[in-house]
Amino acid sequence: MTDHQPDETSPSPPQVIVVGRANIDITVRTPRRPQPGRTTFASAPATTTAGGKSLNQARAAAGAGVRTTLVANAGTDEWGTFLRRALTDAGVDVSYFQLIPSAPTGVAIVEVTPDAENHIVLALSPATELTADQVRDALRRLHAPTVLTQLDLPPDAVDAVLQHHRAETLIGNLVPHAALGSAVLAALGLFVCNEHEAGAILGRHHVEPTVAAQELRGLGPRAAVVTAGARGAAYSTAEHTKLVPAPQVHAIDTTGAGDQFLGTLAARLTQNTPLGHAVADAVNAATEAVVRA
Repeated sequence: MTDHQPDETSPSPPQVIVVGRANIDITVRTPRRPQPGRTTFASAPATTTAGGKSLNQARAAAGAGVRTTLVANAGTDEWGTFLRRALTDAGVDVSYFQLIPSAPTGVAIVEVTPDAENHIVLALSPATELTADQVRDALRRLHAPTVLTQLDLPPDAVDAVLQHHRAETLIGNLVPHAALGSAVLAALGLFVCNEHEAGAILGRHHVEPTVAAQELRGLGPRAAVVTAGARGAAYSTAEHTKLVPAPQVHAIDTTGAGDQFLGTLAARLTQNTPLGHAVADAVNAATEAVVRA
């Protein structure tokens, strides 16, 4: 992929930098999960929205009141333009959101059932994956108190984040399962994953969130957070390990709740909120996200 220089100048230094991906979400609501070889009719017309974990996280951080820059790529097709506009409308700086010529934009097919759970099939666009050169260029030019990155990016891009960020807090998020070396975990100020990913990393089918957070912190990061859906989230530092419960609500759609959590968490840490309080705010923000489509 050719390395392209950003075509805009950031209006002011960001407080949060998000490094990762953006894609289009095509969401269908279905009364039941289709069986193999069978067709299930959707219960409503499909919707098309701006998505991708990093895009969602950037919008959540901006919505929480901090200046946010997204470092990511999309294609020069209509969807790439759509994503850029959605980011701008949300107040996210797009100086380092690059549209790669002749490349398609990635697409996620999101299937939501009445229990508010979702199954997602992500069709990545290899031509729009971040390169190490792009990451290095962005992080040499940008400085922010907090950097939030996806750890399932191409390994050289992840290494570039670890080597060139200048943040007080580097947050690493694991989705989906990725092979993490001890050097990656040790470089993180805060490692965040969900309880299923925690179990996969620790080699156990089920681990209580507080236990998982404590054991993950023992692998290298200064702190760890494990999200646990309707139960809330657990965090572990050298001083405390605690479960922060989530308010009980009737969930409609859990898509993007984890991203709302992460974006809010990054914003609160940038605002010097203690981790426990930041996790509580993030849990509340994620809970508010699941009660609407």
